[in-house]
Amino acid sequence: MNDLHDSTSSTATTREIRVDVRPEFLGQCLKTGHMVWVYAYHVTITNLGTETVQLVSRHWIITDGQGEVKEVQGPGVVGEQPVLAPGDSYSYSSG
Repeated sequence: MNDLHDSTSSTATTREIRVDVRPEFLGQCLKTGHMVWVYAYHVTITNLGTETVQLVSRHWIITDGQGEVKEVQGPGVVGEQPVLAPGDSYSYSSG
């Protein structure tokens, strides 16, 4: 049986850069009079290529359990623009 709170990971590779995302259910809270589910997202970005790269912007398309789509764009991630040599990974968490 699949619980709505089960974590499922997602992986995508573009131009030899792999992005692994693992959501984590943190609980529920009351927000503007409604109960909402709160999640953290654990992200690992890995350079599978042969050249050093820098993450300068992000473009995420997030689909929740009800099929609602949210688009997130902006510079870097969590205020950083990491440089990844071949084989390097960068991990961060966000909510």
